[in-house]
Amino acid sequence: LLEGEDADAYLERIARAKLLAVAAALPAELRSRASCLLVADTSVVLDGAVLGKPSDVADAERLVGRLAGRGHEVRTRFVLGAPSGAVLHEETVTTEVRFRDLRPAEVRAYAATGEGLDKAGAYAIQGQGAALVTAIRGSYTNVVGLPVAEVIEALGRLGMV
Repeated sequence: LLEGEDADAYLERIARAKLLAVAAALPAELRSRASCLLVADTSVVLDGAVLGKPSDVADAERLVGRLAGRGHEVRTRFVLGAPSGAVLHEETVTTEVRFRDLRPAEVRAYAATGEGLDKAGAYAIQGQGAALVTAIRGSYTNVVGLPVAEVIEALGRLGMV
């Protein structure tokens, strides 16, 4: 996250950088056969601040503790691109998520599972982290990490499915 960069600008920058990196690494034989590349990045946003992946269990505990009893947003930016790296479609999908109130022992126990160590916001809704969530408004698959329905719709608009 660059100084002064907001959550949406961060996602746009990272997703486009991923597209360019994938396109540059694509072997020539795949470049000639591929019709589309898909890249995505997901952020958890609380009060306008991006909560990234935790650095360790203690950091996971801190992040989950910040989310306890509160609502936050999960934003995934996906980009469909040509093998050249040209953007064909880009979109950010936002899902609202609310955590239940958590006792400190629950926060510690969940963080100690290690499940959220490689996840934005330090939780995985598709695993044990489901027990932390009281409600979602929007795409469940977005919270998992890729808004599948929206990707399929975008591919359809591009005539690819």
